[in-house]
Amino acid sequence: MSKVILVTGAGRGLGTDIAREALAAGHQVVATGRRPEEVEKTLGGPQDNLLVTKLDVTSLEDAEAAAQAAVDRFGRIDVLINNAGNLFTGYFEEISPAQMRRQFETNLFGPMNVTRAVLPIMRRQRAGHVITITSTAGLVGMEFTSAYAASKFAEEGWMESLRYDVEPYNIHTTVVEPGYFRTEFLVEGSTTWPELSIDDYAPRTAPRIEGMKSMNGRQPGDPAKLARALLTIAGQDKPLPRFVAGADAIEAAEAKAKELLAQAEASRELGDSLAYDDTHA
Repeated sequence: MSKVILVTGAGRGLGTDIAREALAAGHQVVATGRRPEEVEKTLGGPQDNLLVTKLDVTSLEDAEAAAQAAVDRFGRIDVLINNAGNLFTGYFEEISPAQMRRQFETNLFGPMNVTRAVLPIMRRQRAGHVITITSTAGLVGMEFTSAYAASKFAEEGWMESLRYDVEPYNIHTTVVEPGYFRTEFLVEGSTTWPELSIDDYAPRTAPRIEGMKSMNGRQPGDPAKLARALLTIAGQDKPLPRFVAGADAIEAAEAKAKELLAQAEASRELGDSLAYDDTHA
């Protein structure tokens, strides 16, 4: 069944693949980006089932305008795919406070803005699906990714809780945790390197940056296949609340689950002793 799908960050990378695959599958697509003329060109020009509109996710006003434009054109919004994001990478002390805030503005408050604009429409419909793409870094902290992982862990917590807020209105949520996919995520414009430089970190920083740059174009995941998988989930009667995407992501999730269980067990004796003892009150 054809759906109205709003995609953020549709001008490049995975967002472009999602929009293309959705159009090819017969859906009506609202493709958004900061430079709508580039989004439209990337997607092959004007099409009957395509609305391209400006959206900087850090602007609530842009988000509200995009949601209204979608309703004006197609009458509803069935699926929101929060895809837009960026990467501020580096060791924590070398990431400036301003960079840390910008990371959260895009990766956390950005999808919050768009979801805040779309949810009233979905509640009126008593139907909808919010899909938010986080990352394996939203499950597992890694070296050189403190800002990015912090924003993605926060995004995970928000989405897990949002699920219970909107369930009574027949609105589904899905968190998507991709591993490494061959998108444009590791190129300039999507990745920002540390603003500060500290001598202690210098011997580790340069090799890390070169290593990340060398990964571009060699990631194992196919973004077109991921896009089709997301459309499959969007078409499910009971969509997956969590989709761990890619063999590398599944391996990381399994390792984290085992680690958490082991840590819980190691905490048991001391942790179980912390209840208030009313007999001594």
